[in-house]
Amino acid sequence: MFSGIVEELAKIKEIEVKADGGARLSVEATLLSADCSIGDSISVNGVCLTVEAMNGVNLGLDLSEETLRVTNLGKLRAGDVVNLELSLQLGERIGGHFVSGHVDEVGKIIEQRTEGDCTVFQISAGMEILGLLINRGSITVDGISLTVTKILDESFEFVIIPHTAKLTTLGVKRIGDNVNLEADMIGKYIAKILKNPGALQESAN
Repeated sequence: MFSGIVEELAKIKEIEVKADGGARLSVEATLLSADCSIGDSISVNGVCLTVEAMNGVNLGLDLSEETLRVTNLGKLRAGDVVNLELSLQLGERIGGHFVSGHVDEVGKIIEQRTEGDCTVFQISAGMEILGLLINRGSITVDGISLTVTKILDESFEFVIIPHTAKLTTLGVKRIGDNVNLEADMIGKYIAKILKNPGALQESAN
């Protein structure tokens, strides 16, 4: 479980493609590696991965063929930067919202515009995501907890402050770039219950 508050902007050192269709990702985590151990969960651009190996500050993370297919991690190259967050610990403050690290969909940046010292992003998304969004509700974009400011027919918008641009990949993203999307977990459960209210009664019996 994560909060969507990025802790480190890290660089990809190497990507090794495996014969089984998966890949091994090597990430230079100069800050978070000190708190990592083999077997720990870590969010990479909003994708929950397991630390499989450590070599100094470099973390080895295995990506399945499925992960490469349903996220934007398969498009990464050596030298690219990614958002990192360690899993939550009991007793910590939660600055964002509950994030599972299970990507629902890959969206695309279709507009960026400046408003004062902030930047507005418009992201294309399917109805599965858009149907779960509410104005001023939460959305995870590449592992970043953000607030939805507008919902459109085939897209949604959010605003980032300069601090977010400086500390996350949104500061280097451009129109046309892909981003991992995860809808609010609580909203997903509510939507499922509303579609099948009888299931809640059955589980209680």
